[in-house]
Amino acid sequence: MIQTQNLSKTYSGTTVLNIESLNIPKGQSFGLVGNNGAGKTTYFSLLLDLIKPSTGSISNNDITVSESEDWKPFTASFIDESFLIGYLTPEEYFYFIGDLRGQNKADVDKLTSQFEDFFNGEIIGKKKYLRDLSKGNQKKAGIVAALIGNPEVIILDEPFANLDPTTQIRLKQILKDLAEKQGVTVLISSHDLMHVTDVCERIVVLEKGNVVKDLETNPATLKELEAHFASGTLRSSEEEE
Repeated sequence: MIQTQNLSKTYSGTTVLNIESLNIPKGQSFGLVGNNGAGKTTYFSLLLDLIKPSTGSISNNDITVSESEDWKPFTASFIDESFLIGYLTPEEYFYFIGDLRGQNKADVDKLTSQFEDFFNGEIIGKKKYLRDLSKGNQKKAGIVAALIGNPEVIILDEPFANLDPTTQIRLKQILKDLAEKQGVTVLISSHDLMHVTDVCERIVVLEKGNVVKDLETNPATLKELEAHFASGTLRSSEEEE
């Protein structure tokens, strides 16, 4: 479904991402983890054609994303609040996204009604602009907006950040259902190793822009990831000394 070949991104002579090959099959729940500056958001930005690669390419369903926009109708994402339109209410924003994706108001209402527990009474019907919502509620609105129109690929950057524990648990079930029951290709990045291990069947670790681990999730994956990042902390401390 998503194929990455000889991909790199360089700024002012510094290479921040360098992935020789990475393939994500259709329907896979895929997690990307790494410390700050590892290249996670850069990779998603390249996948969404928000920035151009220095070398190589990413294709989505055999469409090279930097050369054509034909991938956009079946791909949805929420990276951060800049994806929202702050002067709209959540309902107005949902209808706007629905219109872009060929959904009428009834279609959108049917979808959003499935997430009343996720919204926790704080999104719909409050007559608030998106810009006036808390960071957590902005994220809830952005994530649900990404589900409008039955996309085949959903890309979420740090979806668990700013959410309370109850909402995080509900979100994990939403993401699992998308991949397992609906066959959606779900890509998430996260600093939360426990959540990403719970949700994703495959996890890739980025370090300074390079893939250093590519794991199929199993009961030992969380401990392996924790050991990897703990050893990195130890190395950093030794280097400082």
